[in-house]
Amino acid sequence: MQRVALIYNPVSGQLSARRAALLQQVQDLLRAAGVKVQAYQTDTPGSATALARQAVEQGYDTVLACGGDGTVHAVLQSLAGTSVALAVFPLGTANALAADLGLNGSPTAVVRALLGATPVQIPVPRIHYLDHEGNSASRYFIVAAGIGADALLMSRLDAQLKRRLGYILYLLEAFRIWATHPFPLFDVTRASTDGAAQTVQVSQLLAVRVRSFGGVLHELAPGATLHNGKLRLLAFMTQSRLRYLRFLLAVVFKRHTFARGIELWKTPCVECRSHNGSTEPIFVEADGELLGSLPVRIEVAAEKITLLVPAHAEP
Repeated sequence: MQRVALIYNPVSGQLSARRAALLQQVQDLLRAAGVKVQAYQTDTPGSATALARQAVEQGYDTVLACGGDGTVHAVLQSLAGTSVALAVFPLGTANALAADLGLNGSPTAVVRALLGATPVQIPVPRIHYLDHEGNSASRYFIVAAGIGADALLMSRLDAQLKRRLGYILYLLEAFRIWATHPFPLFDVTRASTDGAAQTVQVSQLLAVRVRSFGGVLHELAPGATLHNGKLRLLAFMTQSRLRYLRFLLAVVFKRHTFARGIELWKTPCVECRSHNGSTEPIFVEADGELLGSLPVRIEVAAEKITLLVPAHAEP
């Protein structure tokens, strides 16, 4: 890490005055270590992607995403398939990638970990979907991609309330969805162990890339890791609120198992479509960003991302 483009979201997370001071501290620490740093502020939802593309063109060796998983997701779109490394400094409401990499603690500790980190090429999945205008689109993702209730949650998060309430808003909206949502079914087709296609009906599908989300969820999908060359998926083949609640409580207490309608899959690709021509809207998200709707295909892309992995991070 010698020449760094620091891209930050001025409205990510909470307490803007404190965030500004942290950003300056990060730059000062990097410069004290002999790293050349240039900061770039995002001003629109898609500007982080454009700024990261500009950093690639201008010869930076690293892009440091300062924000939450949404900022990381936007930067990822321009770095996948390039030699420019992605580094992360957690400043958002949700910081699952940073948690998985063990990037927590004081700014000094995080910067020290980044300075000693190793650039590692990891597989990056890609999700194909219909955007809000009904056009075919695709995005890379690095933390998780979901179809169903978790994406509905993202659609209901008000940006201003998110900045004021932070993680509490996620919990409130999640409870409201659990209590009122009918959990409609959609079709998921995947390759079985003998190579044949198998189609089942699910109400929620989650492709997980990180070992740990941090916080109460921690290890949601055992065996999930950034280094996986295949997808690790949670499939909820149930519409029972009670089963959803039991599973989530078991996750919190680290005692979850996969049976009775909730399974853990490992597969290279899945395709999702509406069930029996249903017009029920099924939302799609990736890295906490609302993308669009069905139909969907998720696969591990040919491109890879170079990620700065701290020495203490577990594989």
